[in-house]
Amino acid sequence: MKTILAALAAALAFLLPAAAQSQAFPSKPIKLIVTYPPGGGADLMARLVAPKMAAVLGQPVVVENKAGASGQIGAAEVARAAPDGHTLMLDASSFAVNPGLYAKLPYDSAKAFTPLAVLALYPNVLVVTPSFAPRNAQELIAMAKARPGTVSFASSGNGSAQHLAGELFRARTGVDMTHIPYKGGGPAMNDVIGGQVPVFFANIASGLGHIKGGKLRPLAVTGGKRSPALPDTPTMAEAGVPSYEVYEWNAIFAPAGTPAPVVARLADAIDKAMQSPEIRERVATLGGEVAGYGPKEAATFVQEQTELWAKVIRLANIKPD
Repeated sequence: MKTILAALAAALAFLLPAAAQSQAFPSKPIKLIVTYPPGGGADLMARLVAPKMAAVLGQPVVVENKAGASGQIGAAEVARAAPDGHTLMLDASSFAVNPGLYAKLPYDSAKAFTPLAVLALYPNVLVVTPSFAPRNAQELIAMAKARPGTVSFASSGNGSAQHLAGELFRARTGVDMTHIPYKGGGPAMNDVIGGQVPVFFANIASGLGHIKGGKLRPLAVTGGKRSPALPDTPTMAEAGVPSYEVYEWNAIFAPAGTPAPVVARLADAIDKAMQSPEIRERVATLGGEVAGYGPKEAATFVQEQTELWAKVIRLANIKPD
């Protein structure tokens, strides 16, 4: 009997600090570090979700932009932060690309962070110059196979989301297309509109206006289902490219070692924030969908993305700019 009582007392002693920590959290404002500059997609998502989280948690959620080195500067700061839930990171799909792209990072992506949630998924859209002959993905593939190396695709730079989408397309279809990197998505988009380069795997949010204005012709979206923003555009699978699913995404992370009750409280606040009609409508307007991935699903998703892009980077021998 004494042994059982001692075991129960030990278990309670272990659980009480965690319960007390959860009840006390948050005890001060929460810092949400965005690894990209103000005005971009990640920053927009952070400023949408922060006030909604604050309303649930009862403390301000303050957005801070720490941009540079494809997200590494902000991520390094969060990796060094106290794992108490008061410093978080909102990052983009480059988080899963960086481990395969850079020989050395200032942190271990797999061990330094605890994923809390994947907020939203944004498919790319395969677009071409309106005067370009192929009218669908299969015609593009046929042309590229008939004329190896003569069909070019633009991207916003080596290792960018658009570049990786193009390399995965090459791997899945066996075509030989030439990559033309630009210094940013804007210049790449402009040259595709102007006809200097015929093919681009555009960010759906930035490409949507040009598509609807007739300056770009969509051939396929890269998501697993059709985008409500482009309901007449087939998915890659529908267009005849199986096993091809690419998204740009945003996720929130905490430093590794954050106590489980605090992780659960934060994940619940994020989930409630993402149920907001305002956020859901904004995500849909940008051509995306709310993901709704909690900590477990987010961890699996990020790991799968990291493995996928490491393989693509290795096979295509991609080097950072």
